[in-house]
Order: sequence, then structure tokens, then C-alpha cells
Amino acid sequence: MDQLPKRPANYVPLSPVGFLPRANAVYGDRASVIYGRVRFTWHQTYQRCRRLSSALLSLGVRRGDVVSVLPPNVPAMYEMHFAVPMAGAVLNTINTRLDAGAVATILHHSKAKLFFVDYDYVRLASDALRLLAADATHVVPLVAVIDDIDSPMGARLGELEYEALVAHGDPDAELPPLEDEWDAVTLNYTSGTTSAPKGVVYSHRGAYLSTTSLLLQWGVTTEPVYLWTLPMFHCNGWTFTWGMAARGGVNVCIRDARPADIYRAIARHRVIHMCCAPVVFSILLEGDAATRQHETPVHVLTGGAPPPAALLERVERIGFKVTHAYGLTEATGPALACEWRDQWDCLPLLERARLKARQGVSVLSLADADVKNADTMVSVPRDGKTVGEIVLRGSSVMKGYLNNPEANENAFRGGWLLTGDVGVVHQDGYIEIKDRSKDVIISGGENICSKEVEEVLFRHPAVADAAVVAMPHPRWGETPCAFVVPRNNAAELSEDDVLAFCKKRMARFMVPKKVEVVGALPRNALGKVEKVKLREEARKLAPTVPAQKPKGKTTTSSTTVGGRREEQPVAHVMAVSRL
Repeated sequence: MDQLPKRPANYVPLSPVGFLPRANAVYGDRASVIYGRVRFTWHQTYQRCRRLSSALLSLGVRRGDVVSVLPPNVPAMYEMHFAVPMAGAVLNTINTRLDAGAVATILHHSKAKLFFVDYDYVRLASDALRLLAADATHVVPLVAVIDDIDSPMGARLGELEYEALVAHGDPDAELPPLEDEWDAVTLNYTSGTTSAPKGVVYSHRGAYLSTTSLLLQWGVTTEPVYLWTLPMFHCNGWTFTWGMAARGGVNVCIRDARPADIYRAIARHRVIHMCCAPVVFSILLEGDAATRQHETPVHVLTGGAPPPAALLERVERIGFKVTHAYGLTEATGPALACEWRDQWDCLPLLERARLKARQGVSVLSLADADVKNADTMVSVPRDGKTVGEIVLRGSSVMKGYLNNPEANENAFRGGWLLTGDVGVVHQDGYIEIKDRSKDVIISGGENICSKEVEEVLFRHPAVADAAVVAMPHPRWGETPCAFVVPRNNAAELSEDDVLAFCKKRMARFMVPKKVEVVGALPRNALGKVEKVKLREEARKLAPTVPAQKPKGKTTTSSTTVGGRREEQPVAHVMAVSRL
């Protein structure tokens, strides 16, 4: 056995970039990208990517250099997922919803050599570059504008322009081969909901395995028609940028995820697949009954903030078949998927929605996923109740954080990636996320998962959106505070109404002691609720519901954490909860 070495014929570095030349060879005459009136075939996309890669090399881009991009879901954004790594460089997709300061920080931290900017974001990029240039120690990258390929606007920032680079590139130029599958393919910055954004580095190997894993588990067959409602800047579109090439699919690109644009694209191009954060479900529900009509069900993979079962139920009623996943930037996108079981089909719709709301089992590219006591690293029991931290390990986990050894030490422990998310394991082995570890509310020693309270709030017929955070409480240390958005500006939604609804459906200690009716919840650039801001607001409020005198002994309280039940003095718990 030891006399069988690796050879070029039997050992080739894994890379998702390899899906493109295969798509050219197998699906060359099929549609690859549709954007407005623009249509490309896979042969054309392959040629365009080779031309752009050649142009990058002519500009001095070399192995390991970072190429930053700031466009929405347009053809150029899709092409750069192949062209940049084909040149040996590392693609850094920047969130288009960030401010100039954050963009400047990313450009500086990544040491970007080249910066592509969509015409819609020229002002944002200009402000970011101005901030960058203000510090003499910062290196300002070369800049190229991406004009609209369907309706050119003539916008410029610097001397370079995307289509000109593609036109002058050589499709037959020799491109550098990938020598090591551990090389970096992309650099993605975290959303910064829990701390300052960190640069997450993906390997070619990890991206390849994550791509093939998700295609299998979501059941994506050949020639899918995929609508880009999920931003490609978000974990490289959960790797479906490369995945559509692997399956010879059609990438339907739209600049904005507006209800009319989404439903028009679904009807016009017979879309059958799309991915999105749960916040997009509210957008889908905005359309009128006539707009929502589509002939075939649309399969939706969703992740991000855990969607309430009641919201999933509403979306399924209008023709969207939802699969729930859980992931994070550090896991190359989705890490858990709620694999559906045929036996669940006969269950009532609400029960099916409840099962779909679970995050599920590990994707195939992971070696393992578990829920552990973060202190002892012992697995919690499969009882669906005992909470612990979700941990992951496998080849699709990030290489690490760029230039951040301290963060790497904190993220990796005992052979696992610690996610910072709190969850439980059900008897059937399916994991369900309960909260971010910092979002667990400790009230008088009782652990309250804000997601469980939110699930009840979403079942209220007049509630369109809801979030629950901790607020200070004079007796219990902290207690749930709910922020709710009324459906269709329902005037009848009031704090008393919401409290009465909650009291009938949850334990008394879980009932919010304050309910604020608001016009909208603050969300970050990825659509996630900014609970930091809500906690700041909650600290300014006073509980509406008076503290109930506890029955029996009041000197101690108990809580189950990581499989062990602990008795704690209430005074001590209250003190800890205020830290």
C-alpha cells in the first residue's frame, strides 16, 4: 500500500473553480446567467471569466493577493467568483449595506490590491477610499468600475472599467494552476453582530466540499433555475455561486429583492430554487394574491435568524417549500440542514412548520456537529431541553481569521469550532438553535431563550415581526422585553393584548414584563435583528408587569445548564445577570 504515491492522474487539488470548465464542456450551449435583457451561455461565461482572469494578471495580481468587490447580484459579481481565484488571487466580497468607514476598514485590513465597484456604489466607495488615503500608512488599491451591463450609465471611478477589462483579456492565456487545495479562495468579513468584523478565510478544499454537500442535501438536480435573492457577498452566496455551475443551472440575477422583482422573475423564468434570510419571507408575504401566483412550488433554503414556525407556515401556504439550515460565516455558510423525513408529510401544517424550524443535522462536508457544555466540553443529553453551545468540526470550517491569532484561539478549542450559539439536541438527533449565548436571558436563575418567546409572539395574528431581549428588573435581575411590529399597521395591537396572549401560552416566568409596539425592528446589513440596539432601548424602559412574589423558598433558584442542575442563591444570580 505504501508503494502507491500520489500522481497527477489520481490526485488533483479540490476547488469549486473546477466546476466552470466542466460547465463549459457539458452545458456550454445552455443559459448560465440572466440579468434583465442580458443572457449568457455557460460557454460565454467561461470565456468571460478567462478573459477577466487574464486581465487581472496583466494588472499585476498574483497568488494570494486580495481582490475586493462591491457590487449587488449582477453578472460581474457572479463571474468574479471564478475569475479571481483562476488568477490565483483571493476574492473579497464586501457587503453593499456597510458604511464608508466599514468598507475602508475592510480594504485596509485585507490589503486589497484591486477594488471593483458597481456604479450604484461609487459614492460609498469614494468616501471609503478618501478615508483610506487620509492615513499615509494605508495602501490605496487600484479601482475599477462595474457599469450596468444591461443599461450602461457611464459612471467612472478611476481609469479601469469592468467590461473593458473583459474585452481586452486573452481567453487563451495560460492561467496559474492551483497547487495546494488549502490555498485561500475567498475572504469574507463577519457581520459584526457580536464584535468587530473579522476576516474569515475559506480554502479551495472547504469551498468545494461545502458546495457539493449542499447540492446533495438540498436535492438540487441538473439544470435548476436559481433566483439570486440571497446576496452573493454573504458567504459567497452560501457557495451556490459555484454550485450552479456544478449543476449547469441558470443564475437569474436581480439588483434588488423587491416583491415585484422577485415574483416577476419567478413567473418569467420559471424559478424553482432560491435562498434567503427569514426577513425575505416578510417581503414575499407583501405581494397581493394575484402577484403571488406561480405554477410550480419554489424551493427555498433559508438560514440566519431562526424563523418562527408560524412564519414558515404562512410562506408555505403561498407556494414556497422551505428547507431550514443553520450556518455562520466561519463554517463556509450552512453547517446544519433540516433534512425532511417522509413520515412528517402526514402531520398538520403547523406541526410540519415546527419541525422545519429546527436547524437539523450536520451537512455532509462536516465530520461532526454537536451541542456541548462550553465549560466541560461534554455533550448535552438528547432531551430537547438541556442547552449548550453548538460546536462544529470538518473540512468546510474556515482556515481561520485573517491576522487575528487571539480570535483564532478563542474560536477553536479541543478540536472544535465554537459557534457562540446556544442550542439543544432532540431525541431524533436534530439540533435546534435557541439563542446566541449572549442573548440568553437569566431571570431569577431561570434560563429563558428569547427565540422561544419570539415563537409565541409570531403566532399572534396581528404581529408581523418580533424580537425579545433582556431588560433590567429590580427583583429578578433581568427579564424579557418584547418589541413587536404590527401586521398591516394593526391599530388593535397593544401591550395588554400581547401580554394576555403570552400568558395563555407560556410559563409565567417567560412572559415579557414589557412590550413595546414599534414601526420596524433595527436590522444590520445582513438583515439580522440588531439586538444590541434593542437592549440599549430596553435599559431605558421600566417593567409594566409588576414582580410576582415567589412561592415557597426564595433564597435559592435552580437552572439546568449543559446537563447539570445547579442551585444558586437568587442574589448571586441577580448580580451575575447584571454583568
